[in-house]
Amino acid sequence: MVDRVKLVARRDKLSFSEQWDWWDWVAPEDEDMAEVMEGLIEEFPEMQYFLRKIPEVHSNYLSVRYLNGTDPVIFGSLLYAVKNEKDSTRKDNQMFFYVDQKSLVTINLDDNTRGIMNTGERSAMLQQCNTARDGMFVLFRAILHYYHVGMDQFEMHLRELERKMESRNARTLMDQILEARFELLYWSNLFIPYSELMAAAREAYLDDIEDSRFFKQLQHRIERMERLFQHYEKEIDTLISIDNATSGVRGNEIMKTLTIVTSVCTPATAAGAIWGMNFENLPLIDKTWGVVLVIALILASMASMYVWMMMKGWTGDLLKLKPTQRPADDPGKRGNSVRKG
Repeated sequence: MVDRVKLVARRDKLSFSEQWDWWDWVAPEDEDMAEVMEGLIEEFPEMQYFLRKIPEVHSNYLSVRYLNGTDPVIFGSLLYAVKNEKDSTRKDNQMFFYVDQKSLVTINLDDNTRGIMNTGERSAMLQQCNTARDGMFVLFRAILHYYHVGMDQFEMHLRELERKMESRNARTLMDQILEARFELLYWSNLFIPYSELMAAAREAYLDDIEDSRFFKQLQHRIERMERLFQHYEKEIDTLISIDNATSGVRGNEIMKTLTIVTSVCTPATAAGAIWGMNFENLPLIDKTWGVVLVIALILASMASMYVWMMMKGWTGDLLKLKPTQRPADDPGKRGNSVRKG
């Protein structure tokens, strides 16, 4: 289930380490957005271009500019999903941001993320930031928490799907696998702007960014998410391959069974066709024991056909009984499979 984040208008200005400020403004309605834009233009005349772009942007957007030809600024928008551990729903939100050397401006940041940034851990990290760009890295790292929560719940659903496939590979499992693939695609698409942000940060700040502890922390968390996406993509591809292989084996067994049944019943079909003709002079047609003899010949022919096919090895193991329980599933032996620490 997907919903939109409900925003409440607010204007906050927070100062950190006496070197940079965080302008946290929220404009839930179009009229409020116009008022916010006017107020920000008064404080930051250089933001006019960015603020004029906001009404036009409905997706992820990122730009790097140099106001005086030297000092870089990064501005854009970020689409992300707010996901909590105890809530099965996710809520989409679009945040706009602007960062220069001394100011970080966010527009329409959700209340849940704001609460995370007000915790003791995040507040201490913000106080340790000497530049607004470091504060931006701390903020984006906090937003990545939702992606980890989403991947944790995705993994739980994927493990349940694997157990269903292992116990009984029903035809409806392919639909569930495709749903899991689309869920993973949703999160991976939301994650794309983070890779773009890292490239934009290196473009804007060059080698200076490599000394930032907060940039490196964000980079490592992004790399963790990339590895998760790659792993789950391979896992889903494996499930699809297993389902295709299972369907192929089932199809081969069905065709093989039908072929054997058709071959074994061929003598009966041929006898029925011959003795069902509308002729008077047919062999044994005037004998009282003729029907019994013909039926006996048909059964003998069918038995001979099956024995011959079995001796050739064409029947395979189609008539062998399959065990209802594997040895690994024996309740008396499960204790031996407990993982040791």
